[in-house]
Amino acid sequence: MEQYQKRRAELYTWMARNSVAVVVLEDTEGRRDPAIRYFSGHPADAILIMTITGHSVLCPWDENLAQSVAYVDVIVPYTEFGRNPVTAVTGITERISVPEHSRIEIPDRTPYPMFLRYVEALFGYDVLCRDNGVGTEIARMRAHKDPDELARIERACAITNEIILTIERQLKSGRIKTESDVAFLIERESRAAGAEGTGFETLAAGPARSFGIHAFPPCTQAEFPGKGLSILDFGIKFEGYTSDVTLTIASGDLSPAQEKQIKLMEKAYAAALELYQPGKSTREASLKVDEIFHKAKRTMPHALGHGIGLEAHEGPAIRNREDNEWVFEPGMVVTLEPGLYHASVGGCRLENDVLITETGNRVLTRAKVIRI
Repeated sequence: MEQYQKRRAELYTWMARNSVAVVVLEDTEGRRDPAIRYFSGHPADAILIMTITGHSVLCPWDENLAQSVAYVDVIVPYTEFGRNPVTAVTGITERISVPEHSRIEIPDRTPYPMFLRYVEALFGYDVLCRDNGVGTEIARMRAHKDPDELARIERACAITNEIILTIERQLKSGRIKTESDVAFLIERESRAAGAEGTGFETLAAGPARSFGIHAFPPCTQAEFPGKGLSILDFGIKFEGYTSDVTLTIASGDLSPAQEKQIKLMEKAYAAALELYQPGKSTREASLKVDEIFHKAKRTMPHALGHGIGLEAHEGPAIRNREDNEWVFEPGMVVTLEPGLYHASVGGCRLENDVLITETGNRVLTRAKVIRI
């Protein structure tokens, strides 16, 4: 319970500084938000209300599950409010006697028609739904992992590393023959190791499909790895927290163009890793990779990396956009994933998870280029 109380206490301080009396978080189909799990331990499908007076009220779809896993002050079943989010927030606000004219902030992803229903139902309150509000503050909080989060991420990465070894052995022995084979192997091995499963849908692309950043569909019955360049992108989720790695499989005698592409990717990876340092702009690392690729007359069509945690993609962003103001700070766990893609040569990407420390960084995963 202690870690959830500490996280909520930090948010209560922000609420006091910004004169926000009530913060509403919602995790439901179409509006998923793992911040509810971050603050309460409840995994999904609920409304969480936190007040400036330091109280937390969870309104879950599944009351039995909430009683088992949630760490909050009060649990009120969603069915008491006709399974309607506006009714639930209004009803709980009345029950806890929030003073009139208080500021109530709802999620910034709330659709405009629903926002209008909140305004109508909470007449007499100042309903906020905004950019650069509580959502931005929570994103900042979640970008810095506390010891409990780091322990879970490191366990997810350890399981990932074991699975990488298994994949390499089975690739070299010829047991893996199709994209689906490797995807099902990852799913099975993750659960056997005590994980919740994969953090996102595994992307397995043989040589005929590796030219895409994210192959569509994610995996097929096509040959894997096959002669040439193949890409395998997967993550393992342990107690809510996911890893995220990408391996390139180089099979058979590669062409000079394929060898050149791999070497260029590895060069960019090494140069960027040196810039994954506390206090450095995340944009600087991305621009360095752009520079290396530009000199070779190549471009990378995606960001260099991102934070990981309860989501496979969260803060900080590691990209070259001018509006990127993120800075590497101790406690961040981020990906480093330079990639190059060509319609005839195929694609390659190398992605590992990196912990930013007080003195530098520590690479948590062992993804690599596997040669067969």
